[in-house]
Amino acid sequence: MRLEAIELHHVEMDLVEPFETSGWRETTRPCIIIAIHSEGLTGYGECVAGAGPWYSYETVGTAWHVLKDFCIPAVLGQDISSAEELQARLKPIRGHPMAKAGLEAAFWDVLAQAQNVSLAKLLGGTKDRIESGISIGIQKDIPTLLSVIEQRRAQGYKRIKLKVKPGWDIEVLRAVRQRFSDIALMADANAAYTIADLPHLKQFDKFNLLMLEQPLDYDDLIDHAILQQELKTPICLDESIKTPEDARKALDIGACKIINIKPG
Repeated sequence: MRLEAIELHHVEMDLVEPFETSGWRETTRPCIIIAIHSEGLTGYGECVAGAGPWYSYETVGTAWHVLKDFCIPAVLGQDISSAEELQARLKPIRGHPMAKAGLEAAFWDVLAQAQNVSLAKLLGGTKDRIESGISIGIQKDIPTLLSVIEQRRAQGYKRIKLKVKPGWDIEVLRAVRQRFSDIALMADANAAYTIADLPHLKQFDKFNLLMLEQPLDYDDLIDHAILQQELKTPICLDESIKTPEDARKALDIGACKIINIKPG
């Protein structure tokens, strides 16, 4: 199918409530919506890069530049029949996976429409619904956090992931476990600790967590492997896993037991 036109739209929405992690605080959510036009159809994708280089080096500004000046010229006007072919056209552009993924998402959408199948089916999905979890940011105090968890449970969320950092971790998890003894609970540090914090991090084992996400540096594998040997709690890697090769290396050395894969 020929990619006849590609549009970029910069949008921004206010968050329902501020979202705070160990490293940053957000009150709005900017993103880039990508539209691919092909043979009378339009597919949409979202580039998930944020406002600043906190979670990733990619931002809305860098993604716009890379999409406009490199990714789109590499595929515009071309006949492309598969996502693999699209990826091959983009491979010479190093890095910038969020920019590339937004363009690929739009391609998947228009490809599914062209084949008259759902995107889920095209991707090999077998379920018609899944249980949803939610990530809850750092709150002003523990009572507020407990109230937010109660609200989210009432809304139907089955898994709760709490952002943690030094000074907002052990007592927080203890209070949550005392109040909600049976919830599926996770903690996400967004690289807030170092391997020197190992004795402190071993206390997370008390709280029957499904996982502890990205406790150490955002591009580390080695220290995570050392930490995982000492913890009963499964480590989940997120920021450290940027490619399938990163995932293979992490699993080979025992740096984690879970990998957080995010579309985009």
